[in-house]
Amino acid sequence: MNIAESPNISDYNSFNQFFTRSLKATARPLAATDIISPVDAQISQIGKINNGSLIQAKGRYFQLDDLLAGQTDMVNLFKQGLFTTLYLAPKDYHRIHMPITGRLKDMVYVPGRLFSVNQRTSRAVPNLFARNERVICLFETELGPMAMILVGALFVGSIDTVWAGTVAPSRLSSIKRWNYSEPVLEKGAEMGRFNMGSTVIILHDAQHVAWLSELKPQQNLNMGEGLAQALR
Repeated sequence: MNIAESPNISDYNSFNQFFTRSLKATARPLAATDIISPVDAQISQIGKINNGSLIQAKGRYFQLDDLLAGQTDMVNLFKQGLFTTLYLAPKDYHRIHMPITGRLKDMVYVPGRLFSVNQRTSRAVPNLFARNERVICLFETELGPMAMILVGALFVGSIDTVWAGTVAPSRLSSIKRWNYSEPVLEKGAEMGRFNMGSTVIILHDAQHVAWLSELKPQQNLNMGEGLAQALR
């Protein structure tokens, strides 16, 4: 509570308000790197996308086309790109911020299951992240396209974005895509939130971006810490 914007527990009218509490502006300083972590999380996996294939866990892979729900134009942007899977435990700060300044281009809602997304389930459930309910957000940045996939999970009551409010759960039973030309969200600005532990998968263009070499699976990051740098 000492880093919460409202440190008085009586300021919260529900547990969910407490769970998604905002932090003091000084609690998560932004690193000088070009791209920062959007969340407090553990790195589940980090690396390159090889011919549209991403590693889920040791010996287990899933396909970019499945993750992006067959949105061919998006798949073509990242087929040889970079990805990282960031797992938010229930104890973590649950607001999601922008890794880099970007203009929102598209949002896609994908209905699905709500499997747990912890390490044990990642090792056990095939195509986990391509089966769960999720919200795909595509941004245009100075370092090429960036996608942020907000993956629902067990006990996740909703996924919110700052421009659309609650996107999931939805009454929609099929994939729905929205096109945008605004807003522009600055690096470090809030872009959404989870109501329980879940996962954010980030996709980048490998021609413009490289993950920081010191990052590895099972490493913990706070929102605002360095994640990637521009290739210059």
